Amino acid sequence: MRPDSLEVSWDKDKHNWLVRIQTGEEVTRRHCDAPQNADDAALRSAVKAVVEDEGYEPDLAHLIVRR
Repeated sequence: MRPDSLEVSWDKDKHNWLVRIQTGEEVTRRHCDAPQNADDAALRSAVKAVVEDEGYEPDLAHLIVRR
């Protein structure tokens, strides 16, 4: 199953990246340990791993990165 949307943003309180996976009305939030200054390629790789761990097929073409 593919998520409807993927978003990653820096969580200032937890000091790591927050991945938001939305499928329909269900939203799953997971943190990943990429450095704050990670480039887009590193973030895409980290998000891909998180999404696959949750049992989804990642479609990174629609990934939104909020810095």
